[in-house]
Amino acid sequence: MPNSINSSDLKKALAVGRPPNIVKLFPNSKALIVSGKFIDRALSAKGQAIAMAANGRNSFVIRGALKAAQKANSVIIIEIARSEGGANAYCAVNFWNIARQVDAICNELEITIPVAIHADHYGIKNLDDIEPARIEIPTLFEAGVTSIAVDASHLPDDQNLLASIALNPYIPQWAGLETEVGEIKGKTGLSTVEEALFLIQGLNAHNIFPDWIALNNGTTHGIEASGQGIQVPLTGEIHDALAPYQLSGAQHGTSGNNSDRLRQIASETRTTKANVATALQMISWGLEVNDYGNAILDDNGNFIKVVDEGVTEEMWAEMSAYAENAGLKGGNYKKLNLPFENKLLGQPQAVRDRMVNRVEAFIYNMLVNVFNGQDTASLAIDAIIKSDSYDSGPKVNRIENPDEWTEEKIINQASLIDSDKGEEGDFDD
Repeated sequence: MPNSINSSDLKKALAVGRPPNIVKLFPNSKALIVSGKFIDRALSAKGQAIAMAANGRNSFVIRGALKAAQKANSVIIIEIARSEGGANAYCAVNFWNIARQVDAICNELEITIPVAIHADHYGIKNLDDIEPARIEIPTLFEAGVTSIAVDASHLPDDQNLLASIALNPYIPQWAGLETEVGEIKGKTGLSTVEEALFLIQGLNAHNIFPDWIALNNGTTHGIEASGQGIQVPLTGEIHDALAPYQLSGAQHGTSGNNSDRLRQIASETRTTKANVATALQMISWGLEVNDYGNAILDDNGNFIKVVDEGVTEEMWAEMSAYAENAGLKGGNYKKLNLPFENKLLGQPQAVRDRMVNRVEAFIYNMLVNVFNGQDTASLAIDAIIKSDSYDSGPKVNRIENPDEWTEEKIINQASLIDSDKGEEGDFDD
């Protein structure tokens, strides 16, 4: 069984480890909501281990994820992406209510493990997105976010870097920070060492020290059908090249990769964060999935509902009819989240419980038997106590000369990079 958290250590961590926005929002809370930095530090300390970043597309996923992490004595990240929970959301859970849901559930269930609230894929699709982001990003932290991924990977390399620099003043220094090079789009537009170094060196020159970098390393969001999956040697090569900058990897698109490949990512790369989204949604609904969460389709390309698991059969029939009428297929079933959240909450408690329990069982197995994340909660608490602060500080100082990373020189350097962004399209999930 996992080691339990020492009560005196927990008390100390609660006293100093909760960031100012969390203390302000939840002054009487006993939930240990922390900066994403401490999640990364805990997994790095353990080594060859990954924290799950569970996309809380519905409240059942959030509840099941927290229960599983508590059982495994593992840290966990509860996240929502901009496409899922931003201004044009397809989920009822959003940037502005996710922390309140997490805090309430933690207190209700006496969850004691450290939890980070992550705003994932805060997408910057063009330069016109920067100005509105200066207004919106602070509202996320006011609502309880403790970590963010600024994702300008859709843009050319120079604009990706310049957008990340422009938005950094709106992110608290204590918050977890993820950056991205290469959109997550499968086998095309794979990230390169050259592109990753350009982004991280430029950020470093401007005193910006990300905790994680996400790559296009061959995987996709949603339901994986190609079999391409994560390119582990490419990932390791890029992580090794970035070693002087002491940042970790963030793995997106895990749902389509089998457990052996995910174990390989944990053991052979510097990855400490892995996003799991579509799998958890499908599992909560009661659909048949393989051992790593990819939904199984019948011969007609339809999802297979497991009888007496997840939602009721009547509810699934209603959801399926809605999807058919709306022309939703495959991964676009994600758009059922918003119209059906309240209907799912209105099911009998026994049904709601089995939805949560199904998520809990899946995540617990992933944490313990795939990601090697068990007992990282204690490591995060140790890091908080050692820091005596809600801010762990950066893992590295400035290495690069800022005089070599002016806007003019950034644009010039980027023009020399041999970059393939891959096929055009919208790859948000």
